[in-house]
Amino acid sequence: MIFNVRNYGAAGDGSHNDTQAIQTAIDDCHARGGGKVLLEGGHVYRSGALVLRSHVELHLEMGAVLKASSQLEDFDLFKSGFRPPAKSSVPSYTNCEYAGGPVLYFLYAKDCEYISITGDGTIDGNEEIYHGTVTPWHIDGSFYPRMPLIFLEHTEHLTLRQVTLTKSAFWTVHMVGCNDVLIDGIRILNSLNMANCDGIDPDHCQNVRIANCHIQCADDCIVFKNTLHAMQYGPCENISVSNCTLISTSAAIKFGTESEAPFRNITIQNCNISRSNRGISLQLRDKGCIENVTFSGLNIDTRLFSPDHWWGKAEPIAITALKRKEDTALGHIHNITFENINCAGENGILIYGDEASDIRDIRFRNVTLRLTEKTSWPKGVMDLRPCIDEGIRQDSLHMVSAHNAHNITMEDFRYCADPEMEALMGDAFHITDCEGFVI
Repeated sequence: MIFNVRNYGAAGDGSHNDTQAIQTAIDDCHARGGGKVLLEGGHVYRSGALVLRSHVELHLEMGAVLKASSQLEDFDLFKSGFRPPAKSSVPSYTNCEYAGGPVLYFLYAKDCEYISITGDGTIDGNEEIYHGTVTPWHIDGSFYPRMPLIFLEHTEHLTLRQVTLTKSAFWTVHMVGCNDVLIDGIRILNSLNMANCDGIDPDHCQNVRIANCHIQCADDCIVFKNTLHAMQYGPCENISVSNCTLISTSAAIKFGTESEAPFRNITIQNCNISRSNRGISLQLRDKGCIENVTFSGLNIDTRLFSPDHWWGKAEPIAITALKRKEDTALGHIHNITFENINCAGENGILIYGDEASDIRDIRFRNVTLRLTEKTSWPKGVMDLRPCIDEGIRQDSLHMVSAHNAHNITMEDFRYCADPEMEALMGDAFHITDCEGFVI
């Protein structure tokens, strides 16, 4: 059955608030056993928070835009009396600890099954209403955390297909404790300046397939999370990512930093990463672990974006394990494989663990690395943020820098540096406190 929101009173003129009409169509669809809630093309539907229901497909035709309201109170779904907090004196790139529970919502679902968001239309988060400090390289949010574009908790059999998601001011697709997820062929087109507007964040999720997507966003494109807020949902596991194109001002693929439970049995393959501040980043900062992960068939192109605003210094691959706080019980990183990967950019591979860490059994097979200058930003900097001590450290350029990591094997590893980068080089392999490092 098709439930056209225009038949429920939605104006679709870009100015009237259509929240009630769209919500009534969703509720009616659910009550009648399920079907398709249709947003016709050629219309802009302005809306506040919407609650999705089981057995409902929200379908946006080509030319349909579902655009977030410009009134923050329209997203206070649970009527908490939300008021934006006073702007923090500490920017979000310095301190952005987040337990995983937002206070504002746009598209929301919890304890549901068989939800789909499909079509060739667009969902627009209206990011401009969240702008705080603006510089040519970075836009900080006016408060933190802000509203995710889509927040889905404890949902079984979830599908996102084809839609375009744009102008999110915070995590775009945040899935918490979801199982059997298919994300196929979507576009996420966010600002490359807006802080914290991650692309896809599977958080304590299982059996997830992400394929054929194009994502460009500030911070991270696809980032696996295990937040403290959702520990009841278990690990992030049994996940595959394939055939995606990714552009990011932080990491294209990231694990963490919220890492309170295990990440395991994850494959990333046949993806192209371009114009990113980091390619792959494993950032363990909590008691969880990262294990049994394979990266294969990737092209990684990295560049620096600014000295301070974004975590990362153009490393194609960065593996770090550091205590978030003095009393953190830090987990481990084990059994990680990188194979058939081409890297080109402004820094080398970084592997770094603090005294409490356990990084081991890391394998590189058929990896090519070329250091090439792409920007005028300072080179030879190590970025370990977030961490207890100073996170930005001056260093020489290295092809591989490894500290306190064990049983690392590099087989058929080829590397070179353009002349302007070679002049900045220290040792090609800078290895300290590592047992079993084999080339």
